[in-house]
Amino acid sequence: ELELKTTLRDLLIYIVFLTDLSILAFGMVSTDMYYLNKVMAQLFLESSSEDDRSSFRSIGSRADFWRFAEGPLLDGLYWDKWYNNTTLTLRNNNSHIYYENLLLGVAQIRQLKVRNNTCSVYPYFHTFIEDCYSEYRYRAEDRSDFGLKNESEWKYTSVSSLSPWYWGAIGLYSGGGYMFTLPKSKQESVEKLVFLRRNGWLTRGTRVVFIDFSTYNANINLFCVVRLVVEFPATGGALTSSHIYSVKLLRYITYYDYFLASCEIIFCLFIVTFIIQGAIKIGKLKKEYFRSAWNWLDLLLLVVSILAIAFNIYRTVKVSQLMEELLSDAQVYPNFYFLAYWQVLYNNMIAVNIFFAWIKTFKYMRFNKTMMQLSSTLSRCAEDVFGFAIMFFIIFFAYAQFSYLVFGSQVEDFSTFQNCIFTQFRIVLGDFDFETIEAANRILGPIYFMTFVFFVFFILLNMVLAIINDTYSEVKADFEVIRSQELRIRDFIRESYNKALVKLKLKK
Repeated sequence: ELELKTTLRDLLIYIVFLTDLSILAFGMVSTDMYYLNKVMAQLFLESSSEDDRSSFRSIGSRADFWRFAEGPLLDGLYWDKWYNNTTLTLRNNNSHIYYENLLLGVAQIRQLKVRNNTCSVYPYFHTFIEDCYSEYRYRAEDRSDFGLKNESEWKYTSVSSLSPWYWGAIGLYSGGGYMFTLPKSKQESVEKLVFLRRNGWLTRGTRVVFIDFSTYNANINLFCVVRLVVEFPATGGALTSSHIYSVKLLRYITYYDYFLASCEIIFCLFIVTFIIQGAIKIGKLKKEYFRSAWNWLDLLLLVVSILAIAFNIYRTVKVSQLMEELLSDAQVYPNFYFLAYWQVLYNNMIAVNIFFAWIKTFKYMRFNKTMMQLSSTLSRCAEDVFGFAIMFFIIFFAYAQFSYLVFGSQVEDFSTFQNCIFTQFRIVLGDFDFETIEAANRILGPIYFMTFVFFVFFILLNMVLAIINDTYSEVKADFEVIRSQELRIRDFIRESYNKALVKLKLKK
C-alpha cells in the first residue's frame, strides 16, 4: 500500500513537471516560423523571372555567382517600391524586405581560400600543370593578403574560437576569411560588387563563399537569420546550400511570454528539487544507484535541463548586447547567426529532453500489466537480439561497402558510405530506385539488389521478429499465473475513494 501511494504521488508530480516542460518547449516555436522561412526561401533561392540562370539554385560557376549577387540578391535586400509600385521612402536608410521584415544592419559576404601547391601532382604532369589548389582543409587555408591589399576584403580576418564552424556539402569550414559588408544603398552595393568582380576577388583558390544577413519581423516577434552558401569544389563548378533560421530571441514582450517566464521559474524549481532528490539517493544507494537504467535517464534529463537553463540566461544577455551595438551603428553586420545557430541547438536539446521526459513516464506505469509485459519481453530477449544484431550488421555493412565500391561513382544514393547505409535502410522499407542501380552495372546491380532483399529482408529481419515473438509468448504465459498489480492499485483507489466518502459523511 505504501508503494502504491508513493508511485501515485510521484506520477502526479511528474505529470505537472511534464506539462510545464511541454508548455516551455512548444512556446518556443510557432507556425509563423515555417511561413517566414518559406517566403525568404522563395525570395532569395528561387527565380522570380523567366530567366532562371540568375537564381541562387542555378549557380554553377563564379560568373553565375556574380550574376546572382548583382541581381536577385540586391533586389531582395533593398526594397524601394511599395505595394502600389510607388517609390518607398526609407526611414533612416533602412530596408524592409517584403515590407514587413526590417533588415538589421547590413549584409556580409565572406570567402575562404586555399593556398597554391597544396596538393601533390604526379611527376609526369609537372610540365603541364603549374598550379594546384586542393580541396578545403584548415591547414591548407590561405591567410595572406591578395589583390589590391588596401581594404578588409583583401585581408584575412580571424574570429573567436567560439564561433561555430560550418559543415557544408563537401567540407568543414572555419569562421574566419576575407569578408566585407554591403553599403546601405543599393547603388553603392552594385558598384562595390562590380569593382570586386573586375579586380578578381574570387580566385582559383576560392572554396566557399558565405552571404549572411538578418531580419526582424515585429508583427510576429521573430528574427530570421539567412545564410547562403556557395561551395567551389576542387573538381570545378559550384554547389549551393542555404540555412534559414527563424528564431524567437526576444522572449518577454506579450502576456503569454510572461506566462512562459513563470513556467520557466517553475521548471527551475523542479530541477533544483530533482537534483536534491538525486543527491540523497546517490548518498544512500552509492554504487547501486548507477545500476538502474531509469537513474541514468534521470541524470541525463538533469544535465540537459541545466544546460538549457544556462543557455537561456546567456542568450537573453547576449541579445540585449547585440541590439545595443546595432542601434549604435547600423552600418555594421550584426552577427545574429551565432545566436541563431546556438538557439537551434538549444531547440534540438529541448526536443531530446522532452522526448526522454515522455519516455520516463513508463517508469511510473510499471503497475500496468501491458507495460510490465513489454518491459519483461525486451529485457529477456535483449541478449539474443544483441547477438543476432552483430551478425545482421556484419552482413549489412558488407553490402554497404560492396554498393559503395560498385555504384559510388554513378549513383547519388551510393556516392558516400553514409549514403549507402541510409539507402539500404530505405530499401528494407520498400523505398528504392532499381533502374539507377541496374543502369550503373547491368550485371552486379540486379545481383546486389536481389540477394540483399532476400537475405536481409526475408531472412534476417524475420528472424528478429521470431525471437521477440517467442519471448513475448513466454512472458505472457508467466503473467497468467501472477496477479496483476493493476488489480491492487484499482482496489487501493476504490478503497481510498470509499474512505473519503465516509469522512465527508456522504456514505455510511
